[in-house]
Amino acid sequence: MEGTAGAGARGKSEPVADEKSGPNPIVRSALIVVAIVALLVAIVYGVKFLAYATTHETTDDATIDADEIQITSKISERVDKILVDTNQKVRAGELLIALDDTDERARYAQADAAVRAQDAQARAAQENVSLTRDTQNAQNLQNTGTIDQYKAGIASASATSQSSAQQIAVAQAGVDAATAQLKASQDAVPGALENLRKADADLRRTQSLVSTGDLAQSQLDADRAAYESARSTYSQAEANVGASEAELAQAQQKLASQRFAASSSASQIGVQQAQLVTAQGKLQESSAPSRVSAQQAQADAAQAQVASLLAQLKTSSDNLSYTKIYSPINGYVGQKNVEIGQTVAAGESLMTLIPANDTYVTANFKETQIGHMRVGQEVDISVDAYHGVNFKGHVEDLSPASQNKFSLVPAQNATGNFVKVTQRLPVRILFDSVENGNLADYPLRPGMSVETSVKVK
Repeated sequence: MEGTAGAGARGKSEPVADEKSGPNPIVRSALIVVAIVALLVAIVYGVKFLAYATTHETTDDATIDADEIQITSKISERVDKILVDTNQKVRAGELLIALDDTDERARYAQADAAVRAQDAQARAAQENVSLTRDTQNAQNLQNTGTIDQYKAGIASASATSQSSAQQIAVAQAGVDAATAQLKASQDAVPGALENLRKADADLRRTQSLVSTGDLAQSQLDADRAAYESARSTYSQAEANVGASEAELAQAQQKLASQRFAASSSASQIGVQQAQLVTAQGKLQESSAPSRVSAQQAQADAAQAQVASLLAQLKTSSDNLSYTKIYSPINGYVGQKNVEIGQTVAAGESLMTLIPANDTYVTANFKETQIGHMRVGQEVDISVDAYHGVNFKGHVEDLSPASQNKFSLVPAQNATGNFVKVTQRLPVRILFDSVENGNLADYPLRPGMSVETSVKVK
């Protein structure tokens, strides 16, 4: 029994001696394999980490930004309606705020009426230009015809004057001939008178002698016949004088008539010439371009006034349209600073719109990180709100200056107490895609924290 017990005791003590001597070879091998695998994994991931770290520049000083739009009023007016509220989604072209448009409509109606009235005046002024031009042309034709008429009258009067001058010469010749004839007739009277006296004396003497019987009766008859002949000759001579005087008077009258006609012709020439000068003056006056130019200047001034009133109408129309404020983008109402009934001033901010899709990342990299950074480089983006989701993007642009330069009071290091501080420069990064999904499935809001890694090599 003891032997058996001793043997059993030894049999139980042998494994204890094996455990103390070391682990099982199988376990040891498994541990070694696990350790090797872990080391290999660590090496692989370490190499990948080192490779990623040496080819990427990373920062967590980054947030999502968007070009926020401040909705302002272009006119000073009272708010009539507000059709959106804070955090509400809006579409481009959607009506946001309606201002009271009573005054603007009245001003627009007034400006429109003024434009219509002035436009009518401008058209009337332009018609006056055409009327003045037509009237001037008609007057020019009339005055030209009058001038031609007076020129023809002058030519006719000149011809009449020349003819009268010739007739005067003829009439003067007639007067001269009548004068000569009168003188000849007058010269014949004394001779006839002497013959009559002689015949009378002869007759008396013969009658005396016949009564005494000294002469024959036949001699008395002959002396009586001679006396009657002498008396007839004398009477004829006196009659010739009267006829010559009448002819002379008629010739003188004709001469005077021709002289009067010549004088009238000369006077008519002067009248026609004066009327010609007057007609030429009227033609010069009617053909003056200043008449049309003056009317055209008035028409141009009226048209310019129309243009001025149209500008005022455009301003009134614009002010009327400004009473309706629409959303310029698709986005969200981020902050509303206005209430119904409030009178807003021109340029006053009424609300802020946040773009729905046009978001980007502003990553503030240290100046020591941007030496190899270029526009267009790939970027890995992690958004804190979407843990485990990998976003892809690219560098759109790099800031032209550090953030310090854009501060209200930039640092001045001219005192000599200079402490070098690594500056940060904003880099804008645009989203391109997201792994295993669509960007629309992950709403990105300005202000979200992100981590960015730019592939620079």
